[in-house]
Amino acid sequence: MQAQIPIGRFGKPAEIAATVLHLASHESAFIVGTEIVVDGGMSEI
Repeated sequence: MQAQIPIGRFGKPAEIAATVLHLASHESAFIVGTEIVVDGGMSEI
């Protein structure tokens, strides 16, 4: 299954956490109404 992921590896929990942390921070205050997919590119194939 890992070979099917465009980035070539499984995601690490810290990578998911970093995305969540960014969305919870003030830096993302202008992000509204979007879907952020953290899947290593799987949804693009």
